[in-house]
Amino acid sequence: MCNASFLGIDVGTSGVRAALVDSDGILLKTARSSMAEHGSNHRDPGVWLAAFNAALSSLAIDVPVSAVCVDATSGTVLPVDAMGAPLSDALMYNDVVDQIEVLDKIAKHAPLESAVHGASSALARVIVLQSTPRAVRIIHQADWMAGQLSGRFDISDESNALKTGYDPVRRCWPDWLVNTTMQVNMLPQVVPAGTQTGTVLEAIANTHNLSQSTKVIAGVTDGCASFLATGAQNIGDCVTALGSTMTMKMLCDQPLFNPEYGVYSHRIGEKWLAGGASNTGGAVLAHYFNAQQIAELSAQMDTSRATQFSYYPLVTAGERFPHNDANWQPRVLPRPANDVEFLHELFAGIAAIESLGYQRLAELGAPKQTSMRTVGGGAVNTQWSEIRQRQLGIEFQQPISTEAAVGSALLARDSIIASRSA
Repeated sequence: MCNASFLGIDVGTSGVRAALVDSDGILLKTARSSMAEHGSNHRDPGVWLAAFNAALSSLAIDVPVSAVCVDATSGTVLPVDAMGAPLSDALMYNDVVDQIEVLDKIAKHAPLESAVHGASSALARVIVLQSTPRAVRIIHQADWMAGQLSGRFDISDESNALKTGYDPVRRCWPDWLVNTTMQVNMLPQVVPAGTQTGTVLEAIANTHNLSQSTKVIAGVTDGCASFLATGAQNIGDCVTALGSTMTMKMLCDQPLFNPEYGVYSHRIGEKWLAGGASNTGGAVLAHYFNAQQIAELSAQMDTSRATQFSYYPLVTAGERFPHNDANWQPRVLPRPANDVEFLHELFAGIAAIESLGYQRLAELGAPKQTSMRTVGGGAVNTQWSEIRQRQLGIEFQQPISTEAAVGSALLARDSIIASRSA
């Protein structure tokens, strides 16, 4: 495979990104096209497709591509006819269903550990869409985009299907789905992530300098692809996303599900990506300081100094993980007169929550942590990283990438390597 390359395509909320990696996983090139360049309606599959074609054209593929893999937003679904043509706008990952009877049936029949509960349930959106005139199937955004490559609109992957009610442990659509009024025959066939689902259509191959022998590989959600992009691939590898909030994920050898703490697991082949999300994070820091102030105060910080207080930094009351309590109170007092010390205490408090989060996963059966990679805006702060590393006590590694498209490209590469060594 010395001359082979692998294509990853990430269909996000604001645009489509494409990435090519070589057989060693080295990034060759990337390209992006914004949804806004092609229309204002981000629910319109035609806008997705226009951005998809523009991103691939901008990538200007000039090397042989062995395989291609697509990721997309988790829980975005749309109705299609027998030929895969969209019959309406999609319902997006954050669209809320307000039909009480639908939500009540899901709440009554779905197991507590299933990721289908609540008004933002992907399953609820699918049930609403199944009454669309002429609809033959309800599929995920990633399924439809991969179908543009292969011509198949009847197949999904275990990651994208999770929030629609798929049982990743038994690897099937569960029997309880019919009790929610879901017409199970309208759901796609589900295969493990990394499975070959077809080859590239002639028209697509000719348009984007691909080959009809280029394999189309079943992908994952954008969140899982972002995890894979970091290079995390072994049991015990962890990735913390330090954005406005803080997400903690870990590759495990067994699934972890705990509705009490909002913990669930995506299946990626024979591994499990488990985790949870806290309401702490960058939004708390931004509540007190702007970006320039954080940089200036951090530069003056002595990270070896012990902190005095046990802060639990939140902007408002309410926490999801490692505590799940809508009334959980922020703890950011007393405030030192010195802003450097105050920021240090905030950093330490968030690091303590992160440590407790991974301890919580361990209590649920997670393996020993072996490495840590960090993504998000907070990853670039050296002082915060030093505080976190001391608190967590594990090896920190630099992410290969933070682009989900790179994660999908690496999944395509690993799938081909595995098939050739089988």
